[in-house]
Amino acid sequence: MQVSTELIVELQAKQERVRNMCILAHVDHGKTTLSDHLIGSNGLIHPRLMGELRYLDSLEDEQVRGITMKASSISLLYVPGAATNQQGPAGVTDADKRENGYLFNLIDSPGHVDFCSEVSTAARLSDGALVVVDAVEGVCIQTHAVLRQAWEEKVKPCLFINKMDRLITELRLTPAEAYTRLSSIVMHCNMIMSAFHSEQYMSEADAVLAHEDAKEAAAAAAGGEGQDREEEAQQAEQEEEDAFSPARCDVAFGSAHDGWAFRLDQFAAMYAQKLGCKPESLTNALWGDWTISPKEKRVVRIKSKGAGSSKAK
Repeated sequence: MQVSTELIVELQAKQERVRNMCILAHVDHGKTTLSDHLIGSNGLIHPRLMGELRYLDSLEDEQVRGITMKASSISLLYVPGAATNQQGPAGVTDADKRENGYLFNLIDSPGHVDFCSEVSTAARLSDGALVVVDAVEGVCIQTHAVLRQAWEEKVKPCLFINKMDRLITELRLTPAEAYTRLSSIVMHCNMIMSAFHSEQYMSEADAVLAHEDAKEAAAAAAGGEGQDREEEAQQAEQEEEDAFSPARCDVAFGSAHDGWAFRLDQFAAMYAQKLGCKPESLTNALWGDWTISPKEKRVVRIKSKGAGSSKAK
């Protein structure tokens, strides 16, 4: 998809179409390689050089050492649905770019622990964060640090599990083993974000205790309405417990080096018509203990071995 400078300047005047996005990850988890492919989608890098050029590593030391040392940014055009278009991104017309396009200010941040200040700056300038995790190495120390940085700056994070090809070419995992590994990575990230929530609740404990008497008096005067509101708030907190969920489409899987990635809703859109179900329902069923029954031609829950043995008894 070719993007002109005039179009970028035109979108900069539309604040509702501008998004600031930073890429956060542990060192060598594939941030700059992913950035190369995102930049290449706008026609700024030749396809053969994607992942090898390290476009945003503009310093000589960065190219020599092979790591990002300074945060770098670039403006890119994103058109929803361009990747799944039948003619590809090249089939997007100029009218679609102007009407539906978004201007993404992409910030590539360092992953080494010595450059945490650059990560802090990138997070404070961003509306959202793309957290990259290596599918083989999993969650590392700096991954924990960047998640905390996103939490402190109130940046909405999305998870991208990178280097999926290594699960096949190096570890040679079966599909069930690969799913178990990916599920553990998502669960680990959710546990980290849940710990941040707990820390916030503990820090506010003194304030809650100080106003406890006032709340009880207000609840008694309102005839129990205060208690109902507290129960509703607790239910809302439980519903928002998981920060990342593939079924919500805030988790993507792919290989930045090979230039491919997917979300569950994209597979659901392909198979929904064949299975005769709604894409939204199929998206929820593609993650978890579900499988497709060839005889019934529908999605069914996987029966655990323990349940089968108990029924036999």
